[in-house]
Amino acid sequence: MSPPPCDALPTAANNIQPFLVLHKAAASSVPSSRSQRQIQTSQPSSPNRKSANRCRQPAGEECEDEGDSELYEQLRAEAFHRTWSKIQSTIDEVLRAINLKLFDQVLQWAKESFASAHAITKKHHTEVQQPYPLLTDVICRRIPTVFVLTKNAEFVDDITTFHDLAGHMKSNGCHIVKLSAAELSAKHGVGGCFRSLLGQLLSDVPDVADVSALASWYCEAENFDQPIIVIIDDLEQCSGDVLGEFVMMLSEWVFKIPVFFVMGIATTLDAPKKLLSSEALQRLEPCKLTLGSPSDRLNALVEAVLVKPCTGFCISHEVALFLRNYFFRHDGTITSFITALKLACSKHFSMEPLSFLCIGMVEEDSEEFWHDKFESLPQTIRKHAFDLPSSKNARNSCNMVEGLSRLLKSQKDWSSVLLCLYEAGRHDKVQLLDIFCEAASPDWQTENAPDNYLFASKVALLGVKSGSAKRFIAQVMNTIRYLPTEILLHILEVWSIHLKGMSEINDRVKELLSKGCGADSVRAKRKSTANTGNGVVLINEEAAALLQDVIRKYLVPAECLPFHEIVCFKNVDILRSALIGNPRRMIQLDLLRSQSHLKCSCCSRSGAAVSGSLHDTSILCSLAQEYGDMINLHDWYTAFEGIIKSTNSKAKGKSCSSPSKKKKKSNPTPLEGDGMIQARFCSAVTEMQVTGLVRMPSKRRPDLVQRIAFGP
Repeated sequence: MSPPPCDALPTAANNIQPFLVLHKAAASSVPSSRSQRQIQTSQPSSPNRKSANRCRQPAGEECEDEGDSELYEQLRAEAFHRTWSKIQSTIDEVLRAINLKLFDQVLQWAKESFASAHAITKKHHTEVQQPYPLLTDVICRRIPTVFVLTKNAEFVDDITTFHDLAGHMKSNGCHIVKLSAAELSAKHGVGGCFRSLLGQLLSDVPDVADVSALASWYCEAENFDQPIIVIIDDLEQCSGDVLGEFVMMLSEWVFKIPVFFVMGIATTLDAPKKLLSSEALQRLEPCKLTLGSPSDRLNALVEAVLVKPCTGFCISHEVALFLRNYFFRHDGTITSFITALKLACSKHFSMEPLSFLCIGMVEEDSEEFWHDKFESLPQTIRKHAFDLPSSKNARNSCNMVEGLSRLLKSQKDWSSVLLCLYEAGRHDKVQLLDIFCEAASPDWQTENAPDNYLFASKVALLGVKSGSAKRFIAQVMNTIRYLPTEILLHILEVWSIHLKGMSEINDRVKELLSKGCGADSVRAKRKSTANTGNGVVLINEEAAALLQDVIRKYLVPAECLPFHEIVCFKNVDILRSALIGNPRRMIQLDLLRSQSHLKCSCCSRSGAAVSGSLHDTSILCSLAQEYGDMINLHDWYTAFEGIIKSTNSKAKGKSCSSPSKKKKKSNPTPLEGDGMIQARFCSAVTEMQVTGLVRMPSKRRPDLVQRIAFGP
C-alpha cells in the first residue's frame, strides 16, 4: 500500500479545533540527523529516563528518596479518602436525621389524606375505569397538597432533600412521581408533563397519553389502594399556566385516583398565590410544612464534623472564619460549605507530608500507631517533623508521640467545653460556628492566666483582634448569669454529659445540679428576692464561675499545641484562591505562558517575539496585550497574518535548504491562502470570546473588539 500523499497529512492549519492548545506532531516519522542531535542534547522528559539517570549516581540516595516520596504520597491519598469518606458519611447521617422529622410529617399527612378520600367514598378497583360522573361539589375535586418551605436561596441544597423524601415515601408503599421545573415549562406543556408522569409509573407509555391510561394502571391489583405522590421540588421555577392546567386536569380524577402533591417553596408560602390562578388554587387543599433553616443544619454539621473528633482532621481559626464567610456569601448554601471543607481537607493531605498520621487520632491505640509509623519514616520526612514551627523542642520519636497524644486529649477537652458553651449560647441565639471561630483562635491560650481580670482582658482583646463586633463567648457568659433556674438546671444536665471524660469538672457540675434540685426553697427564694437579686444570681454566678474556670484550663486551640500542623489545615490563602479564584485571569495567563506548560524548544528560542508555532489563540492573546480597552480588528488581523506567513516562509526555506542528500519524492505542502488564515483568525477570536477574554464588535463600532481581561 502506497503512503498517503503529503497533502492528506493533518496539519495545524487544516485541523481547526476549538480550545486545542497542543502542538501537532511533525509530518515525518523519521527524524533527520540534525534533529537526532538536538534530541540527544536536550533534557530528558521521560520519567523513566529521569529515574534511570538518578539511579546511575554512585550513592543511589535520590532513587531511594523518590521511591519513598511516591510511597508516602500514596499513603496520604489513602488517608484523605478514608478521612473524607468518614466525613461524608457523617454529613449524610446528620442531614438525614434532620430531614427525617419532616419526612415523617409528610408521610403522616399522606396517610391521613388517603384515609379522608376513602371516607368520602369506598370504591372498588373495577369502578375506576367506569365513566366519570361530573361533580358539582368543589370539595370532592380538591387535591391534597403540602407546601414545604425550604428557606434556601439556592436550589442545590433541596436536590438531596427531595430525593431522600421520595425514597422515604416509596419505602412506605406510596407511588412516587418526581417532576422538575423544566418538565413543567411552557416548552413541554401539560402534555409533556403528563407523559413524564406516565413514564415514571407505567412500563409502556401509550402513544396518546391521557388520564384513562393512568386509570387503567391504577386499577390493577398491585397498584390499587395506595396514593400517588407527585413531588415538584421547585415550585417557583415552574410555568404557572402549565402547572395550573395540570392541576385542573388531575382534579377531575382525584375522586377516583388519589393523586397528592408535594411542592417545594424556597422563599415564602405566598408563592403559589403569585404563580397559580384563583381557579387552580381552589382545586388544591393546602397543608404547610417547614424544613429546618440552613443555620440549624450548619450547626448540626459543625458539631458532628468539626467539633466532635470524628476523623482527627481540623481547621485553623483563619480557615474557620473563611468557611463561615463563604457560607454566608453563598446565601447560606450547605453544599457550598461542604465543598469548601472538602477542598480544605484535600489541600491539607496533598501539602503536608506527615498528614497521613492524622488517621491515628481515631485509632484505638493511637500511641502505638504513631510510634510504629514514626520509626519507619525516612530521614528526610523525620527531619520535616522536627522542623515544624510548633515542634522546635522535639528531638526524637517519643517527643512526637507525646506531642500528638497531648494534642488528641486537648482536642477532646476543647470539644467538650465548646459544646457546653453552645448549649448555653443557643438560648441567646448564638450560632455554633460563631463560637467555634472564636474558640479556635490562638489568642484563647490562657493556661497561665493568673486571675479573672486577665481572663476578661483576653475576652475583650479577642473581639478586637478577630475583627468581630460581637464577642460570642462573653455573650454566653453573660447569658448564663440571667437564665431562669429551670433552663439553667437543664443546661447543667447537658454539661454533665459533655464533660463525662473530665471527672473533676463533672463532679463540680453534679454538685451544682444537686444544689439546684435538692431544695424547693431555692425557687421560693428566687421569687421572693427577685427585686433585690441576692438569691437570683446565687446558682447562676456559680455556674458562670465554673464555666470560666473550665475555659481557662481546657479551651486550648489546636494551633497552640506542638505538631498541630499534622492534623490542622492553616493555609487559608490557597483555599481562598481555589474557591474565589479569577478564572478569566488564569485562562489569560495560561495562554500567554503556553510555551512554559508545553516545554517545547521552538517557542522558547523566539524570546520576547511571538512564535508562529504557538496555538492561534495564544498568538492573538499575546498580540492583544499591545492594545488598550479596544482592539482594532484590521490591525489585529494584519499582525496575526504577518506571524503566520513569516512562519510558513521560514518552514519553506528550511525544506529547500535541507542537507539531506537522499530526498523522497513527495509533493511540497502548499502554503496557506488568505482564506485559511482568515478562518483561523475567526476561530481564535471566537475562542477568546467564549472564554470571556474579549467582547465581540457592536453594530455602532463593527471594527473594534473590546478587551475584558487585563494585566499579565
